[in-house]
Amino acid sequence: MKRDLYFSKPLINAAGSLGFTPDTRNGIFFDSFGAFVTNPISLRPRLPTHHPALVEFPGGFLMHTGLPNPGFSASLKKYSAKWNRADLPIIVHLMADRPEETQRMVRELENVENVMAVQLGFAPLLSDDIILMNLDMCLGEVPLIFALSHEQVLPLGRELMDGGASAISIASPRGAMYDKTGNLVTGRMYGQSLFPRSLDIVRSAAMSGLQVIGSGGVWSLADAESMLKAGALAVEMDARLWLPQEMKN
Repeated sequence: MKRDLYFSKPLINAAGSLGFTPDTRNGIFFDSFGAFVTNPISLRPRLPTHHPALVEFPGGFLMHTGLPNPGFSASLKKYSAKWNRADLPIIVHLMADRPEETQRMVRELENVENVMAVQLGFAPLLSDDIILMNLDMCLGEVPLIFALSHEQVLPLGRELMDGGASAISIASPRGAMYDKTGNLVTGRMYGQSLFPRSLDIVRSAAMSGLQVIGSGGVWSLADAESMLKAGALAVEMDARLWLPQEMKN
């Protein structure tokens, strides 16, 4: 029987922002969180990119890491007991570019205690057909959240929801900038300047009847409340969680 996707509190972290398991030693207090989202996990181990980069722009920054992780089997061995003991339910974020591999990982996660949902993330320019194939092959007991690009949320989100997805989340947008040495860097964008566009997508998605998890540029409790008011099911925070000071309204 498929489990329901329910958040006791609407604030969650975005994949890639706080590691693979909740840890209060990093200065984050999870009292206001409804779930914890893991860093992206692939079937096979991934090393950091040879050229990690962070390039600032007005109102934010672009980051390229290569999404390093120990691989699915090693992650289960290292973290599943910690997930089970966590005070928060866990959402495992999987890199879902190959549906057969994604299916294998999702089926194993159905038997892991305290995993409330799986969030599926995708490589840039991956075809809609591959994303829809992930839905067909992975649908089962555990709720599936599809992390889509800004451009995909409305047209593809409806098809995914109609097919049985539990929610749509908004993936960090991609961009490109030249760094100080003149090299072109591509990566994910973060920062306050993203918020107006993100809020508009949440509003449009909610008006279309989608179960949408808002994210992108959420920098304060007021931002999170604005997304909830616009119809978000929950709100993800990312880079703001890396700053030491408390959130301001």
